Amino acid sequence: MKTFFKELFQYNNHFNQKIISVLTENQNRTSEKCIKLLSHILNVHQIWNCKIQPQQLPYETWKIHPIQDFHEMDRKNFEHSILVLDKFELSQIIQYSNSKGQIFNNSVRDILFQVINHSTYHRGQIATELRQSGLEPLLTDYIYYKMT
Repeated sequence: MKTFFKELFQYNNHFNQKIISVLTENQNRTSEKCIKLLSHILNVHQIWNCKIQPQQLPYETWKIHPIQDFHEMDRKNFEHSILVLDKFELSQIIQYSNSKGQIFNNSVRDILFQVINHSTYHRGQIATELRQSGLEPLLTDYIYYKMT
């Protein structure tokens, strides 16, 4: 199962990097909403990594970052997730709190799946934004990734 999760994070990183490249190459046509959504994807990924392996949370969920920082942020998130997979058992229960101070308990597996699912959801929103800006959105389906 850890191998599968590593593959999911490779998929996530692959398409995040491709979208970041599209946004970087088309900054004059990239909407603020695309920047906001991609910043959010990267922030939330980092936040969940830090909930599993406690560290100070450097970003809030909707902090907007310069587009020039996206490649490196995504790379660091990917590497951190791989370290989490190497260090923790997927069934291990993690206790964490949300922004309102409510305490929750979830397995590492469920938290990591949340990261992937959350990223996929918002990449879909970015695809819609790209199309509305006259740019061709990337095909980011997992099965497409597996075929290439």
